Amino acid sequence: MTPPDPTGEAALAHSGDRALVAAARHTAGRTAAVGACSVAAALAALAEPAVLGHTLDLLLRRDPAGPTWTLWCAAIVLAEVLLDALTTLLTGQVDGRSTAWLRRLGLARLLGTSPHHAQRYAPGELAARLTAHATEAGTAPAAAAGAVASLLPPVGGLVALFLIDVWTALAFVVGIPLLVVLLRAFARDSAASVSRYQRVQLVMAGRLVEALAGARTIAAAGTVGRERARILAGLPELGVEGRQMWRVYGGTTARTSALMPLLLYAVLAVGGMRLAAGALGVGALLAAVRYAGLAAGVGAVTGRLAAVVRGRAAARRTAALFVLPELTYGTAELPEDGPGTLELRGVRVVRAGKAVLDDVSLLVPGGATVAVVGRSGAGKTLLAAVAGRLTDPDAGEVLLDGVPLALLSARALRAAVGHAFDRPALLGGTVTGAVSFGAEPPPAPGAVGAAVRAAGAEPFVRRLPDGYDTPLADAPLSGGEFQRLGLARAFLNAGRLLVLDDATSGLDTVTAREVERALAHAVRPGTRIVVAHRISSAARADLVVWLEDGRVRGTGGHAALWRDPAYRAVFAAPAGTETAAGPEAGAETGAAGEPSASAGPSVRKTEGAPGAGPGTGPRPAVGEPAVGEPAVGEPAV
Repeated sequence: MTPPDPTGEAALAHSGDRALVAAARHTAGRTAAVGACSVAAALAALAEPAVLGHTLDLLLRRDPAGPTWTLWCAAIVLAEVLLDALTTLLTGQVDGRSTAWLRRLGLARLLGTSPHHAQRYAPGELAARLTAHATEAGTAPAAAAGAVASLLPPVGGLVALFLIDVWTALAFVVGIPLLVVLLRAFARDSAASVSRYQRVQLVMAGRLVEALAGARTIAAAGTVGRERARILAGLPELGVEGRQMWRVYGGTTARTSALMPLLLYAVLAVGGMRLAAGALGVGALLAAVRYAGLAAGVGAVTGRLAAVVRGRAAARRTAALFVLPELTYGTAELPEDGPGTLELRGVRVVRAGKAVLDDVSLLVPGGATVAVVGRSGAGKTLLAAVAGRLTDPDAGEVLLDGVPLALLSARALRAAVGHAFDRPALLGGTVTGAVSFGAEPPPAPGAVGAAVRAAGAEPFVRRLPDGYDTPLADAPLSGGEFQRLGLARAFLNAGRLLVLDDATSGLDTVTAREVERALAHAVRPGTRIVVAHRISSAARADLVVWLEDGRVRGTGGHAALWRDPAYRAVFAAPAGTETAAGPEAGAETGAAGEPSASAGPSVRKTEGAPGAGPGTGPRPAVGEPAVGEPAVGEPAV
């Protein structure tokens, strides 16, 4: 985990406090009830010594009002017990509702941000922030309300002491400064200790989830012991911080516990002397001792204060999710029956202070198939994400049929743009649920089967125990089979733009060609953005966009680009080799092993548009096909 910087910690602290205030507002009624019941219980506790002392004096004098005041004593004691029980019940409800609200807020921000922001944290860290830390933070609103009320008995008890007898009160006040010093030190040391403890927890949780995800690799490499040591490497530090946390708490509790009896003995001694001198009655002395006990209860505030401190520290961890930037949507709609024309204007994307995409400008006519090629790290996946608005560029804009993607409503955007990935996540319970996941409206009967057939997945789906109704947990799928189901989901949800991010990397050559045929004939017509590593994918595309170091190095047909040795090197194909562009591409080869014109269409470029070629400004567009070439939107198969 990246070490937090002071500025970031301050921002998270502010965000965490605001989240706790918002959580208190969310449970305002119950939180107010907790505060009211706590205050009422505190007032009952304050009234009890006075009523008890007065009742004792009446009973000692055999006053006729004694039995009545005895009933008042019983009523106050019963009210105090009932109010404490109600406070406990309401506190549990507030804790549960606040925790649920914090989790929903964190989850909404996590799912509503761009994927690269969500991937900033390891899965284990996210789980800890949304579970243990959210639970701890959820206790803060009720703890704060209770902490305010918990101050009433000690403060009120001290005031009552002065009202009963100044000398007994002064005997108690002598130890107050020391008690204040102890509580301040506890708040300071406890906050730092809890924060460090939770930080180590996050690191260990992240490493554990990483190891679980890579269990097969660890077993195959025989590094179980090393991984166990790596996961538990933070255990000594966790133990140190945990012991320190409880040492601070225990030390403060022990000191206050030792101080309070001394103060009570001092009050009792002074009160006894005042009783002997006739300045106090028996009932007044009893009340004074009881009020001194309430005033000594300021030490019990330590527990309440500790709960608030832990809650605030945990809220800072959970607040890291609250500050994730939200991927906002507009209200615009796409023109009906638009062809799917995609345009990137001066797109720039910065990651960790470095431009990963820089000044990318492209014009892709509706219905065209575009292959995005380049070496690893060239920015292909990021370009695909920007084209489908899984993330926003830091500069420039992306338009679909003339409408900026950032202005589209969420419904319009996701209905128009489909995605398939190299490692798809299958959600939905069953095979049918996974393929139809996200489809709005629900797919028509037979649509799921058609999409599965187009992705070449039907043979293995039929072999599953319950076919399309097989639970995913019971379906032993290979990597390629996962990809095919991911493709089927993308085909079913295909709109006017379909983005395939290396979505056929796990398929064999025959299956990949079947998928390419399905894209041309069996899937809803539209514009395709294909992150390609196979020469065949580039050769069959209407347009190839060649990226290098985040910039457009070249655009055009595969046949034209193949003449450049640097382009051939992208596919690790030496010049003059037939295998580089021939059998793999499925294209005829010409002189020097280059594909013939049938391997890709000619391309014209619009005048004066930026980003068309290496260091030049024309914007690429697919032009009229040359003799014998496929028409736009109908790639050769």
